[in-house]
Amino acid sequence: AATAWYHGALAPGLRRRSLARFLAEVEAFALGDYARALMQGDRLPAKERARIAQTVARYTGLSVDYVERADLRVEIWKFCKELLRGRGLVVGRLDSRLTGQEGRAVADSPEGDPSMAAIRPPYTAAFNDYVRRQLGHQTDRTYEILGGAYGKWDWGKGNQFTDTAGALRQALTRNPHLKVFVASGYYDLATPFVACEYTFSHMGIPASLRGNLEIAYYESGHMMYIESGSLGKLKEDVAGFLARTLPRG
Repeated sequence: AATAWYHGALAPGLRRRSLARFLAEVEAFALGDYARALMQGDRLPAKERARIAQTVARYTGLSVDYVERADLRVEIWKFCKELLRGRGLVVGRLDSRLTGQEGRAVADSPEGDPSMAAIRPPYTAAFNDYVRRQLGHQTDRTYEILGGAYGKWDWGKGNQFTDTAGALRQALTRNPHLKVFVASGYYDLATPFVACEYTFSHMGIPASLRGNLEIAYYESGHMMYIESGSLGKLKEDVAGFLARTLPRG
């Protein structure tokens, strides 16, 4: 929804709203009517299914027909391809403000992530330059970015999904002085901001420890520091978090 708002893919009435106000409305729908509809599966009445499909399409900038064909469940990569298909563009996954062009106009998913293509090369080059020129470290070894040297991550075996919330819950209950700060970008489709709130609210930690978790939001993507305004806000937020967290005296 935030991505569609940013790219002007929504009806004029929605686009004129502030991002925060618009997303509050969308979040209420996602956690309310939409969640209840998905829980019903094939038992969802046809009339209610049509209403949900129309609302999802209205908030995401997709067509009602596409949402219907996706069984009301639009997968992220397919959304990246579909949203601006009419303009010949795909949107980024790590930062959906960034767009790219592709040759396969009829494909159902992007060939790659345009936000990764825009961010990865300059950061890699800058790091290599820093290591060699400023640190004086000379090597012919390849600098692996994003864990490329380690092959595939072991996500676990069997019918399960990646989840570190249990480990965080244990850490908090064993050390009640532990504080957590999360920086979340509205245009991040890799770790969507409401998903973080959902995870925190389902960790099952005592009420006395819920205040140990803080979330700050940015009008940016996964790496909010690539844009000067969000970088400044991130610096202020982290500094404030440290000032409140670290012992004084």
